[in-house]
Amino acid sequence: MSETVLRVGLAGIGTVGGGTWTVLNRNAEEIRRRAGRPIQITAVADLDASRVAAITGGKARAVADAMLLARDPEIDVVVELIGGYGFAKDFVLAAIEHGKHVVTANKALLATHGNEIFAAAQRRGVTVAFEAAVAGGIPIIKALREGLTANRIEWIAGIINGTTNFILSEMRDKGLPFNDVLKEAQRLGYAEADPTFDVEGVDAAHKATIMSAIAFGTPMQFEHAHIEGISTLQAKDIAYAEQLGYRIKLLGITKRHPEGVELRVHPTLISSKKLIANVEGAMNAVWVKGDAVGHTMYYGKGAGAEPTASAVIADLVDVARTLTADPHNRVPHLAFQPDQMAALPVVPIEKIQSSYYLRLRVKDQPGVLADITRALAESQISIEAFFQREPDEGVEETDVVLITHLCQEQKMRNAISRIEALATVLTQAVMLRMETFA
Repeated sequence: MSETVLRVGLAGIGTVGGGTWTVLNRNAEEIRRRAGRPIQITAVADLDASRVAAITGGKARAVADAMLLARDPEIDVVVELIGGYGFAKDFVLAAIEHGKHVVTANKALLATHGNEIFAAAQRRGVTVAFEAAVAGGIPIIKALREGLTANRIEWIAGIINGTTNFILSEMRDKGLPFNDVLKEAQRLGYAEADPTFDVEGVDAAHKATIMSAIAFGTPMQFEHAHIEGISTLQAKDIAYAEQLGYRIKLLGITKRHPEGVELRVHPTLISSKKLIANVEGAMNAVWVKGDAVGHTMYYGKGAGAEPTASAVIADLVDVARTLTADPHNRVPHLAFQPDQMAALPVVPIEKIQSSYYLRLRVKDQPGVLADITRALAESQISIEAFFQREPDEGVEETDVVLITHLCQEQKMRNAISRIEALATVLTQAVMLRMETFA
């Protein structure tokens, strides 16, 4: 008896779409053995018909309008690689309405409209699979949703944007300013012509939002995430952190909190002895703490044609395996059963607990440090370490760098207001959060 083919409609055949075609055909027999049936891309939607023909060799039907795939009764599952929020959302919802399973790599779409999309899929009895939406080829969604399902997840911290990690690695290695390294990242293809989503932390926040929802069984709450990027980070702070035994990484962090969950993206000091601090270049890593398993880390390429295609095809295999399963017995989209989702609020950044790095530009005169420590003490903040840079010859000002013990962010902000009001403090303070992951 011949095996039933899983017929796939591919929307978008750019970098990831092309990689998906290549890997799916190169490893067709291996994939068939794992899925239990052949998986074939039978139609491709892309505005560039010549690109479709060049990549597929004419083996897939080309259409200009992706909506044709959503409505085509000869297609079982659609793969959405269009990107963005607008048309991609309409396309995915249309495919669901027509009873098709969906595979997507679109983290922005899921972080902002995932609640609506998953609810529609639940009503229609179809699957929305999205392993490729977070950390490229690293199977972190499957790990959180299935591999760690026995655990009460305590926190997740991830280097989940390769562009910013490359920039920070280069700034540390070469001591160059942000703008110079950004231009190099663009030349090498690590950064887009408009790098805003990457360098301002938005891309990482999309991914952290998805992981937070799976870890804690909450709806997507991207609109409540605290987001800071690296565009204002200075090379001197990276160098000072290094002197103190720390490295600065842009982390997506989500944690349990007595009042809900933390969901934040920002530059973070981490001890250079921690494994995640030594993830360099454009690589990604996600560190998860579960109550039963303890610490686990997932490392690999977070972008690229074939690494991301690996995740897309893994989702297609999952769809193929579950086609005949009762929808209520499939793995839930966000790990928890839909009627068991918890409406936990995202805690305001002012209420988190952290240690802090402070850099202050001050007059080089007696009593400055005493004034600063007094302002910190008035906010009930103690100092763990500090150093004062020797002023350049003929210059009567210098940098003072402090590391504090754990405290609430609101107290730190109050202390900084007092410090910046001192006549001996010449500029605004630079404040960076620190994580020990104890």
